[in-house]
Amino acid sequence: MTTKVVVIGMGYVGIPAAALIAEVDGYEVVGLQRRSKRSGWKIDVLNSGKSPFEGDEPGLDELIAKVVAKGTFSVTDDIETLRDADIILIDVQTPTDAQNMPRYDSLREVSSNIGERIKKGALVIVESTVAPGTTENVVKKIIEKESGLEGGKDFDLAFSYERVMPGKLLDFIVNMPRVVGGITPRATERAVDLYSKIVKDKIYTSDTLSAELSKTIENAYRDVNIAFANEMALVCESLGVNIYEIIEMINAREDRMLHIPGAGVGGHCLPKDPWLLRYGLYEYGSWKIEPEFISLARRINDHMPVHMSELVENALSAKGVTIQGSKIVVLGAAYLENSDDTRNTPAATLVATLQAKGAEVVIHDPYVREWEFGPQELMRDIMEAAQDADCLALVTKHKDYYSLDLDEIKKVMRTPAIVDGRNVFDQETVVSKGFAYRCVGKRGIQRPP
Repeated sequence: MTTKVVVIGMGYVGIPAAALIAEVDGYEVVGLQRRSKRSGWKIDVLNSGKSPFEGDEPGLDELIAKVVAKGTFSVTDDIETLRDADIILIDVQTPTDAQNMPRYDSLREVSSNIGERIKKGALVIVESTVAPGTTENVVKKIIEKESGLEGGKDFDLAFSYERVMPGKLLDFIVNMPRVVGGITPRATERAVDLYSKIVKDKIYTSDTLSAELSKTIENAYRDVNIAFANEMALVCESLGVNIYEIIEMINAREDRMLHIPGAGVGGHCLPKDPWLLRYGLYEYGSWKIEPEFISLARRINDHMPVHMSELVENALSAKGVTIQGSKIVVLGAAYLENSDDTRNTPAATLVATLQAKGAEVVIHDPYVREWEFGPQELMRDIMEAAQDADCLALVTKHKDYYSLDLDEIKKVMRTPAIVDGRNVFDQETVVSKGFAYRCVGKRGIQRPP
């Protein structure tokens, strides 16, 4: 007997999850993807047995080719495929808006689509990260309203969050511990049965609220730790000390792990999940408390791209150039190295800030297909991008940037200046070649007296 699984959302979570399940005997997997101008092309690419991702994803290309050839994985935009699904995975984006409130447009839409078509006895699993309380109070209620069925009796519902990261999609699904929380013990058991076929590490079980909290607290914890590292980087800059030497000395103790500072925090999780935690607390908590660490950490991390623009101004000033009318090349559009993922990339804030200061901005990235945040030109040829540039501002530590020929790049630049947001370049080497060099956590802004 074949179990049909429909995975809604062919992104960084849905694609690897679908491919892994499709490899298991007895499962047929259908990916459900809206055919839009921005992402509809994924349907044809995946159905041809190829991965749509540009970055390094070990094993994913081969796995997709295998399951497509096997006939156990296909992708469609036909929502009627939900009608005979035994298991439905929800893997749509759940962003926050400018006021840090969750935007559940996609989540509500797919929940409604499921409710209108769900068959009795089906299992629905929410893998999208949501505010604590969302699975029970949003997804369950919508499905019940549209279907006339009762959750926990006529259909099962669980929450099991992803821990994926571009560059390690398969590895993190297979080899990371999994957390599963169902609205009933039966729902939990059914979800565990599915994940046990693709997850090699321990699977923890709980209720939906605890599982939702586990994800949002985990990412808030990381965001707070990064914010501390970023603030200490600013301290070290101000005092003329190298933060990376400090980190090495502190982390010499095995029970210490001071994080690495940088040009900003991006991705689908860290910039929004702390706000989802805060929203869940306010929406469903018994009393209101303000999670102050979360708000402060977000402000610090959101400021880092702005600080990068200050370092650019300072590096230009050292060469006698003003930022007004200068040409700045932002190295890296993706938020994460060696990937094409631009979700919440700090490069977007840096670009906007530099433009507000009067600079012309060009973006270079070896993996990203298009720049969705504005009309800025996105280039893949570094020499072409650097032509007549006044400063290179590195945001993403793509492997390509470690081997740049700075001598050749300097020849085509108008002003030799580099701002390093990820500690990629060796300071002595860069300075010896005649570049003005600034780096987050290494050199303070030399303010006029």
